[in-house]
Order: sequence, then structure tokens, then C-alpha cells
Amino acid sequence: MSATTFRTVVVRDPGSAKPLEFIQVPAVTPGPGEILVRVAGATVNPVDLDVAGGFFHSLGLIHQTEHTGLGWDFAGTVAERGDGVDLPVGTRVAGLIAGLDRDFGPYGEQVIVAAADVAVVPDGLDLVAAATVPLNALTAAGIVDLLGDAPAGGDRLLVTGAAGAVGAYVISLIADRGWRVTGLARAQDEEFVRGLGADFTTRAESGWDAVADAASLQAQGVALVRDGGLFVGVRPALMPAAERGVTVLAVSVRPDGSRLAGLLARTASGELPARVHAVVPLEQAAEAHRAMAKGGLRGRYVLVP
Repeated sequence: MSATTFRTVVVRDPGSAKPLEFIQVPAVTPGPGEILVRVAGATVNPVDLDVAGGFFHSLGLIHQTEHTGLGWDFAGTVAERGDGVDLPVGTRVAGLIAGLDRDFGPYGEQVIVAAADVAVVPDGLDLVAAATVPLNALTAAGIVDLLGDAPAGGDRLLVTGAAGAVGAYVISLIADRGWRVTGLARAQDEEFVRGLGADFTTRAESGWDAVADAASLQAQGVALVRDGGLFVGVRPALMPAAERGVTVLAVSVRPDGSRLAGLLARTASGELPARVHAVVPLEQAAEAHRAMAKGGLRGRYVLVP
């Protein structure tokens, strides 16, 4: 990384055969309350594939005229700090940049973020593993918030995509909320899901009191909920229709440095599972996208500059 420019990956032609492009961009100095983080790892998430594929552009949610930045969560070290920031240079941090309509993201050598939006990575937790925590764990925590405590007489919860990054966190985080949890996943994931403390199924019938739809089944997930039950999804921009008195909610994740600190601590202690599938060079971002699009991953690809 030079003093004046840095490399980043952007979407130049969304929906095309080769939407991702490496570009060199001018380095920027952090402003008041901001830090510049030298990225050690940036996580590839399903939302990134949707950006590259043009899904959010087609919904009118992205308006970048030249290119769109990629990535939501990351980990690295503080390289510079703006006025009013107490974090020392060299501090290991992880964080989340939310939103779709932006020109740059964590897929690169550096990123500027509000200091309040990051958390210090605990000793003993690798930065690559820490990079997979912010988006997935904060999303899961938000799902748990929306589910709340299990109501009397209606405590059967189905978690779709239970072996995936978000689903596994939901199972772990909701353990003390009174729900009887069953995870929906592939047969080969049964041992993993049961190891999280949930029951297991490969084929769910309807009639669940609540569904946490980490697999983004959408309308198919709503159909699994009993009349008057609760559905919590992960796509606030594309909510499925309510039916039969089912309450339909969707989590909208936001940066939360304080809550992230607790989630990182629980990951470092082994209470929450680290979600790394593979570590690949930033130059292989397109290959990571193609591999992830095939599905079936328990964890995430992490891009390393």
C-alpha cells in the first residue's frame, strides 16, 4: 500500500459476466471521530453477491454512477485516527460498514470508518476469524431481539439455514430465551447443528410458532409458520407478504461497536463459533464469489489484501 493510493475491489458492471474490478484509488485521511483501518481480512457475504449481480441496482437502492464498493465486515489494525479518537494506532479492531449505496467498502487494503462503529478484537482471536463476526453475529442478535422470549404455549422455533453463518449464531444466541429450537439444514450438517444445542430436521413441515429465516426462504418460510405465528427474515428491502395473521418482520443490521465487543468476546472464549470457511487473496474475490454462489458453506470466505 503506497502513501497516496490503495487497491480496492468494486463492481463496475453489475450483473455482467465479470462485474468485479480492481482499481487504485486515492488514500483519504480520517476525519473527526473516524479511523483508517489497514484491512487484515474482509468477509464475503451473500449480500455482496447480490450487489455484484445487480439485484439491489434493479431495486433502485444503489445510485453510484461509476462503481459500487463491496464488503460489509472486516478486521484489521488502526493505521491513522482523526480528532477526538482515543483508539491508539496499532489497535486491532473489527467492524461493520452498513448500507449498499457507496463507492468503496472493506474489499481493499484500507477502509475509513467511524471509531464508534468498531470494537477492539480480544487477545487470542485471530483477525481473520474476527472479520467474520460483525455482520453475521449482529444480524443474528437482531433476529433474536425481534423473536424475543418464547411465549407460553407457543415456543417451537425453526431456524432455516441452521448450519450457515447467521443461522448458527441465532441458535447460539437464543439459548436462554425459552424457545425449543430446531435447525433446518442438509443431512450432512446434522452433527454440527445438534452440537449447537438444537434439534435437527432436513425437511420442515408447516405449523411452527416462529421461523427465523437465516436461509432467506422468504415466502416459503412464512408458509412454515402457524396461523398467528411469527416470521423473522433477513431481507428488509424485500419483505415477504404477511398471511394468516402471521407477523412478518425483518432485521435491519446497523453498526454497533458496543454490542460487537461482546460478540467478539464470546467468540474468543469459544462460546460462539468462528465462521471461517477459507482464506483467499483479495485478487481471488471473483473466484470466492463464484464458489459461494454454489451454496452449502458453513462459514465465510475471508479476503486478505
